[in-house]
Amino acid sequence: MAIKKPVIDRPLTVGDVEIGGAMPSDGNSATYITGTWRTERPAFDPSICTSCLICWVSCPDSSILVKNGKVVGIDAKHCKGCGICAKECPTKPVKAIVMLPGGVYQGNEMFDRRAGA
Repeated sequence: MAIKKPVIDRPLTVGDVEIGGAMPSDGNSATYITGTWRTERPAFDPSICTSCLICWVSCPDSSILVKNGKVVGIDAKHCKGCGICAKECPTKPVKAIVMLPGGVYQGNEMFDRRAGA
């Protein structure tokens, strides 16, 4: 008996989950936008980044964006603001990823390190 994959065209709610927590399909975490409740946000500076990928390996949410073996940004829709990427970033004395207060990005400020932004 094959399990029919549901068409998911909107974020899921608690009422959509079957009793017992059984999920009828795989790959559904991409539909959950979970980056809206963080209290800090990462700021990434590509001019300092060495693309060692330590942040990518350490991120529990797979929020570090990599293209052609280089870190290109942070997935603001799924980043929880835990700060592990900033803590593990080995660049010194200035880190390529730092945490800034406030959880909401405005525009494309993930490359902006101004605390007041």
